[in-house]
Amino acid sequence: MSSKFLEELSNDYEKLFETEIGYDVIIYAGDELNVKEIHAHSNILCIRSKYFRTAFSNEWAEKKDGKFILRKPNISPHLFDIILRFIYSGNIELKNLQGPDVLKLLIAVDELNIQQLISHIQEYLIKHQTEFLHQNPTGILETVYQHETFIDLWNFCLEKICKEPRILFNSNKFVNLKAPLLELLLKREDLNMDEIEIWESLLKWCFAQQNMENDPTKWNKDDMTRIERSLHKFIPLIRFYDIKPTDFFYKVYNYKDILPQDLIHDLLEFHIVPETKPKTNSFHRNCDNKGATIWIAKIQGSTQLIGGYNPLDWNGYGPKYTADSFLFNFTDGNNISTAKLGYVKRPNEAMFCYNTRGPHMGYFLCYGNDNWKNNDNNATCYPNIGIPTFNFTVGNYEVFQVIKK
Repeated sequence: MSSKFLEELSNDYEKLFETEIGYDVIIYAGDELNVKEIHAHSNILCIRSKYFRTAFSNEWAEKKDGKFILRKPNISPHLFDIILRFIYSGNIELKNLQGPDVLKLLIAVDELNIQQLISHIQEYLIKHQTEFLHQNPTGILETVYQHETFIDLWNFCLEKICKEPRILFNSNKFVNLKAPLLELLLKREDLNMDEIEIWESLLKWCFAQQNMENDPTKWNKDDMTRIERSLHKFIPLIRFYDIKPTDFFYKVYNYKDILPQDLIHDLLEFHIVPETKPKTNSFHRNCDNKGATIWIAKIQGSTQLIGGYNPLDWNGYGPKYTADSFLFNFTDGNNISTAKLGYVKRPNEAMFCYNTRGPHMGYFLCYGNDNWKNNDNNATCYPNIGIPTFNFTVGNYEVFQVIKK
């Protein structure tokens, strides 16, 4: 006959932690204003956690008077005590913690690589602490986004915000949201907001980033360039054709100077001319799903040739990552010695795919067949190789498929 006395074993190990008999680890938990010395046993910590096995290895260990020294100023003494009690006894009680403290505990156990608790704490937050998201939606969303192991909590936060977007968009900290997170949310098909509300929220966010007034009559040329650059990656994410005519006239058309002119033209046509359908771009009809391509354009009224190499594909939606794309420029297309080439500097913004535009690499893009713009006057995404900045006209351009032999 076999018997199990796991509860008694758990209690005994918890008593060992409390009595500190034979301890050989000194942990300094908390920052300078709230630091506490905690004692533990290296053999138990190493058995229960890969993190501690590494921390106490010969390569990393700090020792003094025969005892291991561990300093964790980023984990409060109270939370570290909870973690150690779990390591010793296998028990944890979360109901006495508020949502923000539970999230801090989750971050701590992720750092200490305690996998059982990572899943358990996420499940607890989702089931019992859903209101904590209302307290600081921007901070919580960004914190969860930074931890790849918080998959369940990340999905919950996204679904919650998409279902009740005012939790985030009406928050006074919404304007502090990082650009990649805002872009991710605007790409969602299930964001429960009218398109005009999304547009107004985007404007609010952009003006806050640039510390600008929402008054186009007071903008100078530099102001318009700044707001254009802040907006440019988000414009294709707004379904302008779903905005009612009245809202378009009073809430969108006012910003015509910072929006692509071909977009404004198409929207005016859509709202004024009966039976006009939303337009798509012939570039994508002909070049999507073709793999790697090289495009070459001739600037109108000159012999200058510009172009770029996309090692990926032009299909899809939004930004694409690559470290292999480049732009090139022939100041004189008749003289090969005038050539300059510049590889991408920001791989995560190497190129963008939107069905209303032509080639779009970094801040350099084609709004239509002959309307082009280079907003990268600071050489942020690609080096400055002499391609004109701001608006310019292209006589014609061609795209070539790259085929490996």
